[in-house]
Amino acid sequence: MRVMLRAHLDTAATNEGIKTGALPQAIKKLMGKVKPEAAYFGLHEGVRSCWIVFDLQDSSQMPPLMEDLFLQFNAELEVGPVMNAEDLAKGLAAMESSS
Repeated sequence: MRVMLRAHLDTAATNEGIKTGALPQAIKKLMGKVKPEAAYFGLHEGVRSCWIVFDLQDSSQMPPLMEDLFLQFNAELEVGPVMNAEDLAKGLAAMESSS
């Protein structure tokens, strides 16, 4: 299932992570694990944030993917299913055919 991970990262923790090199290492490690379809980094509500779209094969993948963000950067995380335009068209077509 295609999901989007949204992470708000604690400012003090990420400041330290930038100084020590832990933040770029953690992001590189996460990107290697999830092989994202898309990844964006910026500010949301005044804090460093990222939005990563990737295929989550099984919910049991969540702890090993996300614990570093919790533990190292006091992250607030949300994960939810998302669709691209092709997925949406397929879903809408299925609704029309069942009517």
